[in-house]
Amino acid sequence: MVVANISDFRKDIKSYLDKVAKNFETLVINRGKDSGIVIMSLDEYNSLMATNYELSSRTNEKRLDSAIDKLKKGKSFTKDLIEE
Repeated sequence: MVVANISDFRKDIKSYLDKVAKNFETLVINRGKDSGIVIMSLDEYNSLMATNYELSSRTNEKRLDSAIDKLKKGKSFTKDLIEE
């Protein structure tokens, strides 16, 4: 995580945004006491939203836990993709 104040961010916006995009960093811009902005790459945001969706219902959470248990116990399997 990279932290900057608004003045530093304004001075070097390109550098900060490059760090976020290229290194999957999360940027926190402090805007005063108990106030801030978070900037993250679109890939990181999409990943976070997908995780949030997967855990949004108890049914999805149980399915995910079950799949993780099967993987840990070696009860998973692989399949080859059919390429046309």
